[in-house]
Amino acid sequence: MAKRHEGIDDRLRAFIEAQKIFFVATAGPEGRVNLSPKGLDGSFAVLGPKSVAFLNLTGSGNETAAHLRLSDRITLMFCAFDGPPNILRLYGTGRAIGVDAPNWEALAAHFGDLPGKRQIVAVEVEEIITSCGFGVPLMDFAGQRDTLVKWAEKKGEDGIRAYWREKNALSFDGLPTGILEG
Repeated sequence: MAKRHEGIDDRLRAFIEAQKIFFVATAGPEGRVNLSPKGLDGSFAVLGPKSVAFLNLTGSGNETAAHLRLSDRITLMFCAFDGPPNILRLYGTGRAIGVDAPNWEALAAHFGDLPGKRQIVAVEVEEIITSCGFGVPLMDFAGQRDTLVKWAEKKGEDGIRAYWREKNALSFDGLPTGILEG
């Protein structure tokens, strides 16, 4: 059943690193709650017992960054789709750090070299809870999709920045994302 943890220990870190997908939930004070799947290899890092970060790659929307500008609340969830059942939730506060920010390089060193990097979302974890996961289905992993990577490579850095201006400066709700502010 549900259990609280003081920090991300070696066992929890191994569980996080073994998962092929995780989910990110954010919300402003009003409007939609956003829930996004994430998970390309090399896009998540455990930085410490109560600190994690993930690459926020260029995509169709930028809801996470927009919500974090209004409210820094964030929840990350990892589910075991193979092996023993388990769900891990990390509750905390987050901030989106743009590619032009002064601390970008130091944080980017924790991730793979994926094209289309637009932000790193740094999370200070306030609460860690695991639960049974008995109702989560067993699934077989077929492989990573390469669609986003190929799309970003084809666009190139200038094309990605143009895409940010056109498609990522505002969220689906019309909220500013800060993507062009660094």
